[in-house]
Amino acid sequence: MRSANPVLDRLDDTSREHRLPGAGGAEAVTLDDVVVRTVGLLLLTGATAAVAWAVVPQALWVPAALAGTALAGIALVLVISLRGITHPAPIIGYALLQGVLLGVASRAFELVYPGIVVQAVIGTFGVFLGMGVLYRARLVRATPRLARLVIGTLIGLLAVTLVNLVFRLFTGRQGVEIYGSISGRVGWLAYVFSVVAIIAGAFSFILDFDQVERSVRTGLPRRYAWLCAFGLLVGLIFLYWQILRLLSYLRR
Repeated sequence: MRSANPVLDRLDDTSREHRLPGAGGAEAVTLDDVVVRTVGLLLLTGATAAVAWAVVPQALWVPAALAGTALAGIALVLVISLRGITHPAPIIGYALLQGVLLGVASRAFELVYPGIVVQAVIGTFGVFLGMGVLYRARLVRATPRLARLVIGTLIGLLAVTLVNLVFRLFTGRQGVEIYGSISGRVGWLAYVFSVVAIIAGAFSFILDFDQVERSVRTGLPRRYAWLCAFGLLVGLIFLYWQILRLLSYLRR
């Protein structure tokens, strides 16, 4: 059973290849290692976002800079996940890039919808902590059925996003994902898309927690704590964007 997170779904294969003798020992990764690195990456991302919020002006070149930052972030996710990179340098680089993107884009949302960023941050960590409690209490378990459902949903969301992008390129409008085809206002499909994305993102954490826990039990080297933390950071950033988007629809 794999994680729905593209960063963590290869850890089972990695566990078989790189597990330490005896499935543990002083050099094996622990949950504390993952937690410490996850918190560190979150603090670094948040600090970079705060600096970008305060320093980067709302100029005409900002959209181009944001697009470049987003593409660079996607490229890093693909490289790190596909190659299983555990060195902290590229992972920290991703946190810095996403901090810039989050800071500038969140400020743009805040200018239009005052208070929306705080609401999105609270909602993101509320969902994350809530799923953590449900997982620890074993009220929600990582099962093959849940994995198929979450992964299938995320693939469907990606397909809709790609269709929306093509629609926007050819029509110049935001796309069927956001606006109705006749009224030009936020349509029901936008709300459905956002709610489904948030639910899928939330339940993907159950699969992520299970994947990290199994990787710890198999005795991966401590350096893989960086990869686990990176996967959780990617999931949190995805969830933040979905919640921010839904809140903007509700206030539009």
